[in-house]
Amino acid sequence: MPIPTDRQYTAEHEWVLVDGDVATVGITEFAANALGDVVYVSLPEPGSTLTAGGVCGEVESTKSVSDLFAPFSGEVTETNADVEADPSLVNASPFERGWLFRARIEAADGLLDPAAYAALTDNA
Repeated sequence: MPIPTDRQYTAEHEWVLVDGDVATVGITEFAANALGDVVYVSLPEPGSTLTAGGVCGEVESTKSVSDLFAPFSGEVTETNADVEADPSLVNASPFERGWLFRARIEAADGLLDPAAYAALTDNA
């Protein structure tokens, strides 16, 4: 399973791609495969405040409903309307078209580099 090296990760199987002070967030292919077919996403509203580690949304699949955790503290700037209209994009393209939201980063600690995330998924 490919793990892009241009981003950081969380132990909750989310990815974070930082561009300046804004980061794009999604769930990893590992998480998408574990969830099964994603049928609904609930994303944080633009303008809402994220608290690192706090619940900021949900991803519902045919197997389960999983909380979406904020990978950092900040303010949501945009959500992916394409994913809200077609949640299957999370499965079809988790690292590209299936991104979930963008947010301005205020504080980010504890994110994993690709090697650390690979080690985590090898042990999962």
